[in-house]
Amino acid sequence: MRHPRGILDTSAVIALPSIEEAAHLPEEPLITAFTLAELSVGPLVASTDEERAARQAHLQQAESDFEPLAFDAPAARAFGRVAASLRRSGQKTAARSYDAMIAATALAHDLPIYTCNPGDFEGIDGLKIVAVPVPNRSR
Repeated sequence: MRHPRGILDTSAVIALPSIEEAAHLPEEPLITAFTLAELSVGPLVASTDEERAARQAHLQQAESDFEPLAFDAPAARAFGRVAASLRRSGQKTAARSYDAMIAATALAHDLPIYTCNPGDFEGIDGLKIVAVPVPNRSR
């Protein structure tokens, strides 16, 4: 089901050039400040100049294409629900901190998350997850 609005997680933002069908994305794709933060780390930790340039290009494209949703008070309150859900499912919030913050922002705005890695968001109560298929990717 294609939603009118939805949050792209970092994996979906990186995969955007490979996604062949618009039907796999929301009509209005959004990102969170945490996706921008994750993308900002990429060029700084790249091990080669080629990798650094590719990661910098992803970051600059995201900065150009999106105005990220802020992590505000409603998102902070939703984070409590996310952390509790993860604990109940036996997972540690700290190990998945970016994903947990992205999920909290999605819950605060009542938006689904579009991701190439749906397993990253398993165990979070009330979160709508939409798997985004990426061509030529082994599953």
